[in-house]
Amino acid sequence: MRDRDRDSEFHRFVSERSARLLRLAYLLSADYATAEDVLQTAFVRAYLRWGRIASNPEAYVRRVVVTVAADERRRPYRRREVTAAQVSEAIDPADPHGSVEAVHGLRAALRALPPRQRTAVVLRHWVGLDPAEVAELMDCTVETVRSQTARGLDKLRAAYASRTDQHIELER
Repeated sequence: MRDRDRDSEFHRFVSERSARLLRLAYLLSADYATAEDVLQTAFVRAYLRWGRIASNPEAYVRRVVVTVAADERRRPYRRREVTAAQVSEAIDPADPHGSVEAVHGLRAALRALPPRQRTAVVLRHWVGLDPAEVAELMDCTVETVRSQTARGLDKLRAAYASRTDQHIELER
């Protein structure tokens, strides 16, 4: 493959998939700037291996995004605690824009999940991968994926249940 053809194909891939992959990186990292860095790293790695991955580049980039996002979480300067109070502050029951409030509430609840639970939930329910594919990306067993997903969903349900309870109390 000529360099010009390769570059053209790569640019087309990036322009078509950037938004979707950036959302994945954001949901995994819970920080927009970090998500951009993670995706940029993934694209650089993909470009360097384009000849070998051109048949299924999205799967490769998705794997790199998951791995780099996990690496970023391990860096000491990236660590920060998200408390339940911060999650409930992000949810405003008086917001007249229900969908905006729901999106912010979901993002806050996702940020509050432990990183492995957030990764499992996002890959299973946002990306739509089956447990075996998620296990491969997370480098763990299918049972771990299932338990992390179940625990993460339980915490998300609890966050939404408390939001609904707060909303009902304010309406009385």
